[in-house]
Formats: sequence, structure tokens, C-alpha cells
Amino acid sequence: MPEASVSESLSSARERLKTALSAAGRPEDGARLLAVSKTKPANMLRLAYAAGQRAFGENYLQEALEKQQALTDLDDIEWHFIGALQSNKTRDVAEHFSWVHGVDREKIARRLSEQRPPALGPIDLCLQLNVSGEASKAGVDIDDLPILAESLLALPNLRLRGLMALPAPSDDRDQQRHAFRQVASALAELQRRFPEAPLDTLSMGMSGDLEAAVLEGATIVRLGTAIFGSRPPLGS
Repeated sequence: MPEASVSESLSSARERLKTALSAAGRPEDGARLLAVSKTKPANMLRLAYAAGQRAFGENYLQEALEKQQALTDLDDIEWHFIGALQSNKTRDVAEHFSWVHGVDREKIARRLSEQRPPALGPIDLCLQLNVSGEASKAGVDIDDLPILAESLLALPNLRLRGLMALPAPSDDRDQQRHAFRQVASALAELQRRFPEAPLDTLSMGMSGDLEAAVLEGATIVRLGTAIFGSRPPLGS
């Protein structure tokens, strides 16, 4: 994707978010854009950076670490790790990322806290909520959420900021909103139980359901294709 295309796509994504916030009666700064850059080369991230983007989300650790090395001159990039995290990868994530979206086990959170370099300050974390209730889906069940959240709030080098979700894809706006409303309701309950905690984040909404997520209170929306284009086919 040429430089102008990245800049134009990013501008369009920002305008789409701005329009969604306005339609929801929310302020322009009510949600921010996380550019999901998995499978995209470092030079495309550099183009997005030049167009003003600072927060980038990565799913694949080794790929992300290589990009971070290639972009060391851009020292104010904010790196977010998204998705399932294995125990043997927590140290690298703790040392090289500012945010983690998708933790659903105390063991992983505890390792992140223990392995976080103190000089970096606490790592920000969103628990992944299983809004579908299916055993095969990643994420914590809503009934187990308060106990898990309480255990994470006690960890010294970790800051529990809120919830993230990956609802089943749907083209139905009502279904989209229903799923996101469950996440927002779960966060509100955590805020009621733990009023002193910095629980201010709803990481939800992607290219296909951004508007529904914003209507239900999303504060971070994760856009990849809308900014960088489709992933290349396998073997290309």
C-alpha cells in the first residue's frame, strides 16, 4: 500500500470513528483508534506513524518484536499485544509492550506482573470476556469475572484497566449491540465492586462493528483492514 493510501485510509478510519462518536452523543475523544498491524511490514507502520498514529496492536509476538527493532527510532509508539498469550511468551510481552488485551487467566497476569521491569511502570491490561458463553471460546465467563478481577487488582506491576471482547461476527446491528452491551454491563459491575480501581476501558469494536461498539461505550476500537488493507493471501 503506497504512502498516500495508508494516510488516506487512516484519515477515513478516524473520520468514521468521529462520526460514530457523534451519533452516540459522545465527545470526540471518547474513544481512540488502535491500529491492528499484524502481518503488515514495519514500513507500513512507519507510514501510519507519519500520519499521526501512535498506538499499534500486534497478535504475533516474534513478528512484533522484529517490527519494534526496526522502529526503535520512533520512541513514542505505544505497543499493544492482542489475543491469547502463552506462559513462555509473557516475559517478552512484559518487557516490550504497554498494553495487553485478552488475558483470561490469573497465571498469565501474575507472570506479566512478576516479569514487568519496574522502570517501565505497571503494564495496562484488559481481561477478555467470553460474551458467547461457549466453552470453546477464549475469555473468562461473566460469572467468574469478579473473582479474577479482584486477584489481578492485587498484582503490583499490573494495572487492570477494563475488558475486551471478540463477539461472534454478525451483520445484524442489534445483535452486535447486544453483545457489546453485555461487556459494558460487566465493566459497570466491576466499577461498582471496585470503585478505587482504574477500570475505564472497553476494548471492543473492529472494522465490521465499530459503530455498534461505540454506541455501547467502546473506548478503544481495534481497526486493521480499514487502515492497512486486507492481509495478503497465504503463499503470496
